[in-house]
Amino acid sequence: MSLRYCKIALVATNAFFLFLVVFNNLTDYGSNLLFVENVLNMSTTFEGNNAMWRAVETPFIHHLFYASIILWELFALIVIAIGTVKLWHTREAAAATFEKAKGWAAAGLTISMLQWYIAFIAVGGEWFLMWQSDSWNGQDAAMRMFLMMGLSLIFLTQREST
Repeated sequence: MSLRYCKIALVATNAFFLFLVVFNNLTDYGSNLLFVENVLNMSTTFEGNNAMWRAVETPFIHHLFYASIILWELFALIVIAIGTVKLWHTREAAAATFEKAKGWAAAGLTISMLQWYIAFIAVGGEWFLMWQSDSWNGQDAAMRMFLMMGLSLIFLTQREST
């Protein structure tokens, strides 16, 4: 199998994964909103935590934060899907043409990586101290997503030899 097909398949799989993430966030809105609420409320951080002033207990802000997560995921999905189509259309083209077609997919993967890193690892994990929670800690999952997208990006951006 050509490495180009491997790259296209991997990029397409990331788009499919994000489709499922967005689908689940929309169809199981309440469960995932509960996660966001507990992280923003800092409900299960260590007792006596001096950083509790950071907690956000406003339901409107919870919905707004969650909506921004879903929109960010959807945006990354769309950009990666466009990238997949562009890669597919140039799969038999010259190396330089295929290289140029990687831009959308690379941008989409980066957008997704930034979400997992900024929203979940940095903001959720460090600002809202999600790492202190046994029950509402999504850092391991966020790291898996970040690494999955990152490995895909590294493989995708390897130069074409022919």
